[in-house]
Amino acid sequence: MPPNLRFGELPPLLSTIRSSVFAHKSFRRIALGVAALTFTAVAVKTPVRAESGDALPTVGIARVAPTEVKESYVLRLRHLHTGEALNVVYRQGTEYSAEGIAKLNTFLRDHRTMDTANYDPAEFDLLHKLMVRLGRPNGEIDIVCGYRTPETNHMLRTRAALTGVAEHSQHMLSKAIDIRVPGISTRALRDAALSLGMGGVGYYPISQFVHVDVGPVRQWSFGERGGTLLARARHRRHKGHSRNA
Repeated sequence: MPPNLRFGELPPLLSTIRSSVFAHKSFRRIALGVAALTFTAVAVKTPVRAESGDALPTVGIARVAPTEVKESYVLRLRHLHTGEALNVVYRQGTEYSAEGIAKLNTFLRDHRTMDTANYDPAEFDLLHKLMVRLGRPNGEIDIVCGYRTPETNHMLRTRAALTGVAEHSQHMLSKAIDIRVPGISTRALRDAALSLGMGGVGYYPISQFVHVDVGPVRQWSFGERGGTLLARARHRRHKGHSRNA
């Protein structure tokens, strides 16, 4: 016992020491709690700057990069011979849809023989751009003729003296389609197709359809103002090209 500590003073001293230790521990717990609350408040109130195109991230959740939205290329078709209709997404952004292309190939089959072929996807892009040029991106296209087998093409070519059917038609190469667009005149459709400059454009005002293909850039008419004479004149002027109509 310390020399200056009198008997009877030890219990109060021990009580004081215990109180000090307890107070110190309580203060430490309180201090830690206040620090945690302060950190949380700062984390919540501190503004987070989002880059252009990014969603504001949530505190405690990892930020996910935004998903790129790809443009969908849609064609709406109605076949005048089979009565079938097709509404198909054939392309997403720069990628062609294998499923969509397969549906188009079946839809555009030779309806006389039921044979199908693999179309050049550029032909579908031509149709899509044509409808946009006409101001009808969601409009329907009437299909007069799609793919032709060599046998069908020969039959159509030889059934009359002058038919407007080419010997080496782009239809046999799956690069051509004869079309109408409801509500659009044949002449206006022809002019819009010519403005694209994407391939061949044939004007058939008597039969009221336009031939569009992704072969060499060229144009011709059949049946306008006297039909046969004009067709022959155009054939001479575009010798070598009309054979690929």
